[in-house]
Amino acid sequence: MTDNRKPNREAVEGVVEGRRRFLAKSVTAGAALGTAAIAAPFVSNAQAAKTTTWRIQTSWPGGVGLTVFKEWCASIKDKTGGELEFKPFGAKDVVGDFQLFDAVRNGVIEAMNPFTLYWAGRMPASVFLSSYPLGPRNPHEWDVFYYGLGGLEVARSLFSKVGMHYVGPIHHGPNIIHSKVPIRSIDDFRGRKMRLPGGMVAEVFQAAGAKTTLLPGSEIFPALEKGTIDVADYVGPAVNYALGFHQVTKYISMGPPGFMSLYQPVDLMDLTVGQKAWDALSPQMKQFVEMEVHVYSDMHHARIQKADQDAWKKFDEAGTIVTRLGEEDVAKFTKLAVPIWYKWANKDKDAARVFKIQLDYMMSGSLGYVTPDDIKGQKLKWG
Repeated sequence: MTDNRKPNREAVEGVVEGRRRFLAKSVTAGAALGTAAIAAPFVSNAQAAKTTTWRIQTSWPGGVGLTVFKEWCASIKDKTGGELEFKPFGAKDVVGDFQLFDAVRNGVIEAMNPFTLYWAGRMPASVFLSSYPLGPRNPHEWDVFYYGLGGLEVARSLFSKVGMHYVGPIHHGPNIIHSKVPIRSIDDFRGRKMRLPGGMVAEVFQAAGAKTTLLPGSEIFPALEKGTIDVADYVGPAVNYALGFHQVTKYISMGPPGFMSLYQPVDLMDLTVGQKAWDALSPQMKQFVEMEVHVYSDMHHARIQKADQDAWKKFDEAGTIVTRLGEEDVAKFTKLAVPIWYKWANKDKDAARVFKIQLDYMMSGSLGYVTPDDIKGQKLKWG
């Protein structure tokens, strides 16, 4: 929304001149940190007298994730001197989680902060834009994919086809599994009614014998409470504790020590903007938003990991029992996962293109997660 009131010319010129003096000092004092490029994308003119407001809905239904999201949104107006403002909404505040895609594309809201995997049914390549079973396993590996191996450009080209601009990925951490019964091996998933985010992740657990269902995060607690499901994947300890999962489950299942999650070890969100809203920004403001997503991703990830440390103590006090899968389960899951990787990669050329970048990386000397024996007999239709 735009404030059409005419600003006082002398006041605006005074503000702009003050900012110019501040910028000149910042260049001298903070050039090594790139301060000038980020601090004042609005200084060149009086556009700061007008405020462009983006309505942004996140997929976070509560907990530290929602808190950090709202704090970040609240910081944007000051950082841009009033030129850009982010108005935050939590999960389901405007539309349902799975309606976000259309809401942004159709201009109901200007931007979204979803779990990227949610669009697997619309865009097969999106299963490879967030972590998947036994794929890249650490946050920095996803940064390498996006910012070093061309993943960002591919993601943007995919979303541009549907009238949106993918700004960048946002880390939050591994996903864990809550259950009403102990899960100590891959065999314990057989026959269980399990909530999963869909896509490749759901298919791997279906191959392990689970009866999967797709639910947004805001609907997990009531489903567990009613017994509609007895096992649920969602994000990390802090958010899940805040959502009350300890009240309706007794167990948490994770991977072997040091490997919290076999199926989504680095769950990723993103900031995606409607193309019309993005195109309305100046080049300088676009650069600011892109760099700000880096800042938000780092802050978001670290704050959630800190909160997770506190949450483990709370789960312990609540009597929650943590169980871990073993290395033999890693091998079994890998055997199930690899054919499903290729199934999704062969859905279209875009999916194959993204997966091939990651496969080469996983088979490289840098990682070595995948060997020629692991993919023996598998073929890509494209690439």
